Amino acid sequence: MTMHAKAKHQLQGEIREISCRDEYCRMTIAAPAICHVAAAGQFVMVKPAADKSNDPLFRRPFSLHQVVDGLLTIIFKIVGRGTRNLAKMQAGEVLDVVGPLGKGFQLSSEPRHYLVGGGMGIAPLHLLAESINRQNPQSEIIALLGARTARELDAFADLQDLRFLRVELATDDGTAGHHGLVIDLLERAVAAGGRGAVYSCGPWPMMKAVALYCRAKQLPCQVSLETVMACGVGACLGCAVSGADVAGDGYLHVCKDGPVFEAGKIWL
Repeated sequence: MTMHAKAKHQLQGEIREISCRDEYCRMTIAAPAICHVAAAGQFVMVKPAADKSNDPLFRRPFSLHQVVDGLLTIIFKIVGRGTRNLAKMQAGEVLDVVGPLGKGFQLSSEPRHYLVGGGMGIAPLHLLAESINRQNPQSEIIALLGARTARELDAFADLQDLRFLRVELATDDGTAGHHGLVIDLLERAVAAGGRGAVYSCGPWPMMKAVALYCRAKQLPCQVSLETVMACGVGACLGCAVSGADVAGDGYLHVCKDGPVFEAGKIWL
């Protein structure tokens, strides 16, 4: 059995807390076996326990937002039947949880770290920021967060409250922070602060812009890809993406090869 296989756990996780506002939900699950080996950038596959519902049949993937004392927290947006069913659940109910899955972020030794998130791609940056700070408390961490409107950033208020990082915001409609794109914030932050490692998660156009900027500036960059997944372990091949630097058929599988990749593996 490989180390990757040993790191996977399936368990019945009890919901400790759940709160929903508008279409955004925050759920905390008791899952000590998963939390014990979880790393920033990994994910879990979740659905209501089998004795409660098999509709939909497949679990849904969620980034690890926070891991504390055997409790993991996910943040999700209600977009379909699966997430709608999860949003209706209550504290004390049981979930079918598999994880931690995938390959997470590799923490850089650079003294400065730029965390670039867009929309729901902001979710894994909380655990990433805490992991960087834990590894090197002297690191400078700058979180650059983008969304369509200020209301979409409310779900990530706890990230913005972390005292050890600086947060800058960008919104498409100008209701919070910079009126424009989050890549604008990255360009300004690097110009002012200098070289650092870049970590990005969010919409593909945003991550591509970040990746190409980092290539031009010769900055190390990792991207966490978001795709539709059915199994989460590489069996269904439903999360294949075209890679820019891949031997063989030129495809990568987000759940098994990622979800975190060196940006150059996706965009040369």
